[in-house]
Amino acid sequence: MGQPEQHAEIAGPFTTRLTWHLPDGGTAVWESRLARRRGMLSVRPLSAAATRHIRADAVSLTRLRRLNAIAAIAFVIGGALFAAGAAVAQFGSGDATECASLYFAGGLFFSTGGYASLLQVINAPRHVAGGEGRLVTRHWRWWSYEPTRVDWLSTFVLFAGTLVFAVDLLDSFLQGLTAQQVNRLIWTPDVIGCVLFLLSGHLAVVEVCHGRLRVQPHNLGWWIVAVNQLGSVLFMVSALAAYTRPATGSLVNADIANWATLTGALCFSLAGILQLGEHP
Repeated sequence: MGQPEQHAEIAGPFTTRLTWHLPDGGTAVWESRLARRRGMLSVRPLSAAATRHIRADAVSLTRLRRLNAIAAIAFVIGGALFAAGAAVAQFGSGDATECASLYFAGGLFFSTGGYASLLQVINAPRHVAGGEGRLVTRHWRWWSYEPTRVDWLSTFVLFAGTLVFAVDLLDSFLQGLTAQQVNRLIWTPDVIGCVLFLLSGHLAVVEVCHGRLRVQPHNLGWWIVAVNQLGSVLFMVSALAAYTRPATGSLVNADIANWATLTGALCFSLAGILQLGEHP
C-alpha cells in the first residue's frame, strides 16, 4: 500500500483517469465514468498480457443498476412527453393548457432522472489508489457536496437545470400575461435551464473524453453524452426562438421553437434508451 500514483489525467481542475502501480509491479487504472456507471476498474498484473476488470461488490453493482434504470426510463418518458407537447403545439391538436400539462409532466420525469443520476454519482464505489486495485462501497447517501469531481458537478448542474425548467413549466399555466411577463416568468427560466443543460453536457464530454474533444464511435458512454448534448443544443435553439416580441406579442419563430423542442426531446429519449445498456 502507499504506492504513489503513476499518472493522473487532468481536465482543467478535474481528474478523469488515474493510473497507479500495484505491489506486484502491475498497474491499475480508474476511469471516472467507467467506475460510476459500471462499477469497475482495469487491472493489468505484471505477468499478464491482457487487462482484466475488477468489479465492485454486489451492493454497489445493485445500486448502480437500479439507479441507472430509474434515470434512463425517466429520461425516455420525459423526452417522449416533451415531444408530445411540442407536437400538440405545432400541429394545433390541443389548447395551451394541454401543451403545458404535457410539458409539466415531462419536466417531473426529467427531474426524477436528474436526481437519480446524481444519486448514482454520490453512491458510486470509490477507488483506492495504491495496494491492490479495488473499489470500495460506502454507506448509502441521499446528498453530498463534491464540486471538485467532474461527475458530481455534471449531474448536479443537470438536476439544477431540471428544477429551473420546473419554474417556467409551472408559470406556463398562467393566463393573461403581457409579453414582458411571459419573457420574465417563462422565457428567462427556460433559457437559464438550457444553459445549465449545456454546461452539464460539456462537463460530461470532459469526463468521457478526458478533456480532449474527440469522436469515440465504439464507446457507448460517448454516444450517450453526444446525443444528450445535441438535445441540449436543440433546446437552446427552441428557447431563443420562443422569445416573445414585446411590440407584437408573437414569438420570434414558433415553428423553430416547436420543432427544436420536439427533436431535442427525442434526443433525450434516445439517450435514455442507450443508457439502459450502460450498466454493470
